[in-house]
Amino acid sequence: MDNTITAILLGILEGLTEFLPVSSTGHLILAQAWFGYDPAEWRQFNIVIQLGAILAVVVAYFGTFWNMGMGLLRREEQSLRFVRNILLGFVPAAIIGLMAKDAIDAMLETPMVVAVALIVGGIAILVLEKVIPPREDTGVAGMSAKTALAVGCVQCLAMIPGTSRSGATIMGALAMGVGRKTAAEFSFFLAVPTMLGAATVKILDDPALLAGEATIGWTEIALGFTAAFVVALAVIKAFVAYVSKRGFAPFAWYRILLGGAFIAWFMT
Repeated sequence: MDNTITAILLGILEGLTEFLPVSSTGHLILAQAWFGYDPAEWRQFNIVIQLGAILAVVVAYFGTFWNMGMGLLRREEQSLRFVRNILLGFVPAAIIGLMAKDAIDAMLETPMVVAVALIVGGIAILVLEKVIPPREDTGVAGMSAKTALAVGCVQCLAMIPGTSRSGATIMGALAMGVGRKTAAEFSFFLAVPTMLGAATVKILDDPALLAGEATIGWTEIALGFTAAFVVALAVIKAFVAYVSKRGFAPFAWYRILLGGAFIAWFMT
């Protein structure tokens, strides 16, 4: 397949899946297996298009980030609690990610791990949807420090490809009594430092990436970045509106069907 078309399709895939509980990394790994292209050639591309998805969060919630930033300068309690919760949610992933980097990289090369994780995660979502009653939304600043830290620990499960960072954080927050809308938005906000940190580690760890030696051309990278940004921007608000009223079960069934389909394909 032409690299330009592949770049646009992967950018769309990243934008669609980054903030849904279906695993964007898992989808990219399965796409590599399906299309048969060399993942090593697309390392830099995959990192940069994730930054496009991060930019979508910043744009979608610019007013929130601005108000919290101004409130932080004035040392307002709500802003201090907001920033505290984001930092507490980020710290566990930062520590575990650095300690287990080699093991994580090894799993990224195993599509079967992704397929199994998709199914297991889908079942977990269905179970949690059944047993957890809807809760009142208090906003990210209304979460306790203990809850924010606990959700950050749960986020570490997403280091297993196919688990889904957003899925782990959202369902972990729901299990701890956080409302659906707050859980989804906390997952979005937490993505900014988590994904920026992961991207920074990957770039610093790879001299070729640090030198800007892109195997895939910068035109393809720009197209993928733009596609990821535009699609993620549309997905974020729509997702919050949907799950606030309807829940997460459709995403769980999608995970189970996709994982099962790829296991069947791998075994043929």
